[in-house]
Amino acid sequence: MAKLLYSATASLDGYIAGPGGDMSWLTEHLTGDNPTADRLLANVGAILAGNRTFGGDDPNRGTDSEGAFGGQYHGPVVVLTHRPPDDPPAGVTFADDLRSAVAQAKEAAGDKYVNVLGADVARQCLRAGLLDEILIFFAPVLLGDGVRILDDPGGARVRLTPIPGETVHWYRVDR
Repeated sequence: MAKLLYSATASLDGYIAGPGGDMSWLTEHLTGDNPTADRLLANVGAILAGNRTFGGDDPNRGTDSEGAFGGQYHGPVVVLTHRPPDDPPAGVTFADDLRSAVAQAKEAAGDKYVNVLGADVARQCLRAGLLDEILIFFAPVLLGDGVRILDDPGGARVRLTPIPGETVHWYRVDR
């Protein structure tokens, strides 16, 4: 059965996007080999994203690298939103309920990962007890402001356990 994994690249001060959702800062940090990202991509069966992430800024907009995983991901996408478009893009499913979106993404992923994109959807999954793993890549930059990795004011403490044999900052969510 599919696992829900929240993965993101963050600045060292804990932001995945700059002010207003700006992702342009990330472009210079997406160069070079990344065996962990390559291995992850090979094991992603579906993407679950929020509407802001799905329609938001892309550091590779207008290039051959536009899209998830630098344009390398070509599979099912489920978008959690209360405002689906009248004419949805091919290969994209829209759901207005978290549990329904997760169920659809898991079904599409089979025995691979559902990669959660977007801090808000990740927070919702974590609060609902649905998130299985978290993988954070850190870029050598301080943004100072923007969208935090996980911002959950009033949320409960969540313990994470490093996954043996995996890269640093890949954790299992303890329940």
